[in-house]
Amino acid sequence: MAKRLSLKEFQESLASRLKAAAGESAAQSRLSFQAGETCWLVGLGSAGEVLPVPLIERVPLTRNWFAGVTNLRGVLYGVSDFSAFLGGPATVRAPENRLLLVGEPLGINAALLVTRLTGLRNIEEFEAVEESDEGSRWAERTWRDPQGRLWRDLDGARLLSHRDFLDVAIA
Repeated sequence: MAKRLSLKEFQESLASRLKAAAGESAAQSRLSFQAGETCWLVGLGSAGEVLPVPLIERVPLTRNWFAGVTNLRGVLYGVSDFSAFLGGPATVRAPENRLLLVGEPLGINAALLVTRLTGLRNIEEFEAVEESDEGSRWAERTWRDPQGRLWRDLDGARLLSHRDFLDVAIA
């Protein structure tokens, strides 16, 4: 005879299986964005918030990639132009630009100015590749999509704790 489950046990089992399935698909999903011409991915748990670009106040005597500070809901955030930080051209301001609050999950008031968001990507469709150029030092991993484009998985903790990123003052 088959084992009988109570309704409560069935609901608990179903809830745990749904939670596990959602966790697996979320682990494979990445928010994708462009910084200049480079393509980046960030885990949904590491992404923080994504916002349209508000007014950014320039700060004197800072590096060219430090865009300035902005007030978000009464809290000041340091804004870095990610493309310029990587050594590329400064982000040309356009309506599709976004602020990615990468420091929010870590309790750091840091935002990246990115060229544009490109949606959600499932990394199961990508192939892992080895890369060793300068931009890859901020990446956990590098991927190639089916169209042959390289995507870097941003390591926000490494970026936010590195001296090169933290030192915004002109020496």
